[in-house]
Amino acid sequence: MTYHSKLLLFGEHTIVKGSRALATPYPRYVSKWSFEDSEKRQKSTDSLSVFCDYLADKNDLLCQLSTALFSKELKQGIWLDSNIPTGYGLGSSGSVCAAVYDRYGVNKVDKKNTKALSKLKAAFAQMESHFHGASSGTDPLICYLNEAVMMSKNDLSTISLPHLNEGKGGMFLLNTHIARKTGPLVRTFLEKCKNPSFNQLIETELAIYTDNCITAFLQTNKPILFDNLRKLSDFQYQHLQEMIPKNFRKIWKDGLTSNDYLLKLCGAGGGGFMLGFTEDFDRINLTDTEIVYRF
Repeated sequence: MTYHSKLLLFGEHTIVKGSRALATPYPRYVSKWSFEDSEKRQKSTDSLSVFCDYLADKNDLLCQLSTALFSKELKQGIWLDSNIPTGYGLGSSGSVCAAVYDRYGVNKVDKKNTKALSKLKAAFAQMESHFHGASSGTDPLICYLNEAVMMSKNDLSTISLPHLNEGKGGMFLLNTHIARKTGPLVRTFLEKCKNPSFNQLIETELAIYTDNCITAFLQTNKPILFDNLRKLSDFQYQHLQEMIPKNFRKIWKDGLTSNDYLLKLCGAGGGGFMLGFTEDFDRINLTDTEIVYRF
């Protein structure tokens, strides 16, 4: 069993203001349980042992876990083999929580029981708080379900994405090679929202562009998608520039100027991956990119 990483396609930051967000598993980066010997094994085992102790000592968990079996198998040499980069917003800690729950959970929630997703998300939030201090539980949920999820402030449901693997354009990831932490970036955004004029811009512009992008993406309506992507990309460049690494701001602006590609934050921003869109992959002249979808 493998546990995929996750991509937040649309809705970074604005979800806390009530707009929709769309996230999906990303199978290029995965984690899986292993008993095989490896130079990565000890580091994983040490980290998992601390996590196991945390779970065993937490008396108010909203899910049942056999931490005794977890501890026993750690002593027998089990570890989590993962190529999900840490600090990139791809759900590296989320995949750990999903893997632990899947292997050691007792009376696990039926994945098809959509009514139980909110409860499972809350349980995952408790588990992932070990890594971040606070968590929404969304990343582990997506890693565990291995399905795309549509979210709003008070709702969550699985959703089928269109099959996108043909076309000369599409969506890509741009690697900044900069690890970052989500918490400080989210706090920066929330602090900016205390300014009434900025908060109004988020609610009357960015949230609308985001919602339009989600609808157009799901309908594979490329003209509407790229029209709103341009507005979204320009908004983030103008108003969330501190979340764009300095050495990538010119690249971001060049895309807006040339119209060869458009960049947006992928998750909290600040580093990790950026999400890019182009109508023709032959027109982008960027290094360290990987194609996510073609359309």
